[in-house]
This record gives sequence, C-alpha cells and structure tokens, in this order.
Amino acid sequence: MTQLSTPRMNASAVSGDPIRVLVVDDSSVIRGIVSRWIEASAEMVLAGAAVNGSDAVKRAASLQPDIIILDIEMPEMDGITALPQLLKLCPQSRVIMASTLTRRNAEISLKALSLGASDYVPKPTSISGGDAAEDFRRELMTRIVALGRRRIARLAPEPRSSAGSAARTSAPSTGAEPAYPLARPGVVPAPVAAKVSLQVQKSSSVPAQIVAIGSSTGGPQALVRVVSALSADLNVPVIITQHMPPTFTAILAESITRSTGLKCVEAVSGTMLERGCVYVAPGDYHMTVKGRGGPIELNQGPPENFCRPAVDPMFRSVAAAYGPLALGVVLTGMGSDGREGARAIVSAGGTVIAQDEESSVVWGMPGAVAHAGLASAIVPLDLIGAEIKKKLGVTAR
Repeated sequence: MTQLSTPRMNASAVSGDPIRVLVVDDSSVIRGIVSRWIEASAEMVLAGAAVNGSDAVKRAASLQPDIIILDIEMPEMDGITALPQLLKLCPQSRVIMASTLTRRNAEISLKALSLGASDYVPKPTSISGGDAAEDFRRELMTRIVALGRRRIARLAPEPRSSAGSAARTSAPSTGAEPAYPLARPGVVPAPVAAKVSLQVQKSSSVPAQIVAIGSSTGGPQALVRVVSALSADLNVPVIITQHMPPTFTAILAESITRSTGLKCVEAVSGTMLERGCVYVAPGDYHMTVKGRGGPIELNQGPPENFCRPAVDPMFRSVAAAYGPLALGVVLTGMGSDGREGARAIVSAGGTVIAQDEESSVVWGMPGAVAHAGLASAIVPLDLIGAEIKKKLGVTAR
C-alpha cells in the first residue's frame, strides 16, 4: 500500500466555542423540549427560538447561528419559503430540516436539500416520551454536533504547524461509535493538529461488475452528482444504501431517475440485478445481494452502526458475491458505517473509493474508511464518477 499524508485533528470538538443553535418551530412544545435538550448539552448553546419562518428571518442576521433547526409546516412563512432567505442572511449556517414523516414532507425535505439545507430529521407524531421521542432526540443532537463542528472548523483560522505552514483540519471517525458522539459533560479540549499518513490500497486488477454506494448526511445531493456522471456509460448494476427513513427512500429513487435518466427504483426482495439500473435500499430494511446478479434480499435484522438500512451488510454481501469484481464507494456521512464492510470488500480482492474531506458535508463515513487504509482512492465528489468509470474499465471519451 502507498501512503498519503494529510493533517488531522483529534476527534473532539475542533473549537472551544459552543455550537450556536436557532430553533424554528410553530409548536411551543417542540420549541421548549428541543431548547432544553440544547441547553443541557456541554457542546451547544441556544442562540434563539422563532415561532415561524418570518420570525426566524427577522432575527437570523443578528443571531448568526451555526445551526438552524427549521420546521417545514408553519403559519405565516413555512420552512421551504424561509430557507433561501435564511441561507442568504446566514451563508455560513447549516440548516437541519425537521418534519413529520409524510410523503409531502419527505418531498419538501429533499427539495430543501437541493436548495442548500444540510440535513433532515423526521419528527415523531408525539414527543411526550417513548422510543420515538428518544430516537428523535438522539438523531437531532447527533446532527447538530456533527454539522456544527464541521461549520466551526471551516470558519476557524487555519492552525500552523511547528514549521509555520498552514495545516487543514478534520474530525474523522476513530471507533465503532458514531464519528460525532453526543456531548458529554466536561471541558472541550483544544484542537491538536498532526500529520497523519493515510495508506492507500491497490485496486483490483479486473474491471468491477457491480457498484455499491453508501452515504448518509449530504448523500442525496452527492448521489445525484455521482450517478449523473455514470449515466452515459453505466453497464453494471448500482446498489445504494442511503441512511433514510421509509418514504424518503422511494422519493430519493424517483429523484435520481428524474435527474439522471437512469432507471432507479426502491429495491424489492427477489429482484434480479439489471445492468444499467440503480437500486436504493428501502428505509428500515437492510439490503444485500445473494449472488452475482442477485437476487436482492431485504431484511429487518438488528440495526448496525445505529442504522437500518446500513452500509456494512450491503458491502459484506457484495464482497461475498463478487470478490475482486466488487467496487464499493463511500460518500459523505456521519459515523463509521461502511468501514467494516469496506474491509470485507478489500479482503475479498475488491476495490473501495472514498470521498475526500473537503467536498464532504461530514467526513465521518469516508474518513473512517480512509483512515483505516481501505480506500484505493480518496477523491473530490466531482471526480468520483470518473474514478468509478476507471474501475469499470470504461474508456474516457
């Protein structure tokens, strides 16, 4: 394996400054509960709370929050109307859309992502207690920390090495838990910059016969760009696991079809893989392949890496079925899902590509793969399509 040298920060917060959060929701109950969660965290502070989009737009410029939690359905001005105005007033802010899980809200959330929102989180119908409320709290707080750290890191002055040269920072995953775990009480340590040598694997010597892509935060936009780059020359099946709940995954498949012209469907158990077709794992189901060409199998086994669907089971099945003919791609996302599955692909003689840090919304998943020395290439989003074509043996035009 060859080595690449890249700067790395410790996995703690990249700045001692707390993450400033603006909560925008017309429900006083939601505003109150989410505000209390934020105030109880050692890593964030409540910058303000707004009752609708209009109220948020009036206050955003003076507040300049790091994170905006934006409800979709609100009186006077809804979230999708407020979004472009908020991004114009606070261009450095990261917006997390929050909505109840309906098809209409899922469609609006995906539209919001295309307009500049960074992530989304489904709200439960009741937040008074139970597993649904706890899942919402965990998912929301994890996203705030991940996106907030990323935003602060990009705004912070670049630290200098002992030799005086600028060093860029990152916060990759370092363990089996999410790359950006929930805040724990205590003092946030100062960042420590250090050079890290990344090992790069040798690619398989044979053209790949399947492309398996894993993604999470920032994934919907990234997926459209990658698949669009493949559309003219795609001669193998593509299977995708994107961390998304039910309803969202069906709409994502429709969006990929509209944007790329390729046939993209939400996967169904028993389906045989077709060349040139794209299959998306349904929300709440792991997707695997049983052999070369399929069939696809769906299951509701235990979540892996806190996720269902998860990338690891898909990657493991591809490694077992395709061996050196397997190509795994890990795009932007929180946590380390995909790392152990990528290890299985590499052990079977296959190839793995990881998105680079600069072009990732969050460099958790691809960073975990890169730092484990499992990637044959670590490239910007806009070059991943071309890199995949190389591994497929497609001649550049």
